[in-house]
Amino acid sequence: MEVIQSISDLREKLKSHRDNGKSIGLVPTMGNLHQGHARLVESAAEENSITVVTIFVNPLQFNPGEDFENYPRTLNEDIEILENLNCDYLFFPKNDEIIERRSSDQALIKAPQISRILCGKSRPGHFDGVATIICILFNIICPTTAYFGLKDYQQYLIIKKLVSDFRIQVGIKGIETARDKNGLALSSRNIFFSSKELKIASQLFFSINEISKALHAGNKNFKILEDKAKRQLSIAGFLPDYCSICHANTLNPADSNDKDLVILVAAHLGSVRLIDNLRVFLNH
Repeated sequence: MEVIQSISDLREKLKSHRDNGKSIGLVPTMGNLHQGHARLVESAAEENSITVVTIFVNPLQFNPGEDFENYPRTLNEDIEILENLNCDYLFFPKNDEIIERRSSDQALIKAPQISRILCGKSRPGHFDGVATIICILFNIICPTTAYFGLKDYQQYLIIKKLVSDFRIQVGIKGIETARDKNGLALSSRNIFFSSKELKIASQLFFSINEISKALHAGNKNFKILEDKAKRQLSIAGFLPDYCSICHANTLNPADSNDKDLVILVAAHLGSVRLIDNLRVFLNH
């Protein structure tokens, strides 16, 4: 695996592969890699000739008071993981290779309307920052396919719409969420939890799984199900942000005729904000 920090160097390397007809798989990350990231890299390596992983902690997607400075940075460990995953290139640029030195001078993409709800409502501007950096990376790398974890389901839908609206020639593939033995979705922020808090954190998945069971049993009292889950999370020690049952393609609030649903949840446990989701396909 080759570690590259320069845009021009990476473009030159990838152009030769592209000219030879090789497909390029891209996995954008912010580092502190775990098994969830490994699944993305494995899928990219299986389906493409060349695999590129990027590590860039994006300051544009953090709001004031969020954990940008404390976001875990583990480059040496990340390199070791990637070397065992058939990754060809790690792109690890400095900030000023990607964005303006003063973020206020940086041109931003306005993410689509779907970005204004759920996490976007709680974190205004977050998805504008995500969309901007993803478009920059697509422009630099020109991948055949880019791989994203479905834990960030709203982000996944936003990027799919972004690619469609801007006619970007890249396939977008979502990979199922990796979980620990208790069902907790793997996240770089999980390292901030004590062993006791990790057990509490698994309640997040338990709550949405209970909603899924109720939906499959024919319960379509969506608001009651959402409110019950939020109460359970509060009792467990969370500060719930939202718990919403939505149409899986639009994220509009679900109605009784919808068959393809997604349950999305966000909550704080201590200083850590966790998100999770679960797709539900109904046949009644």
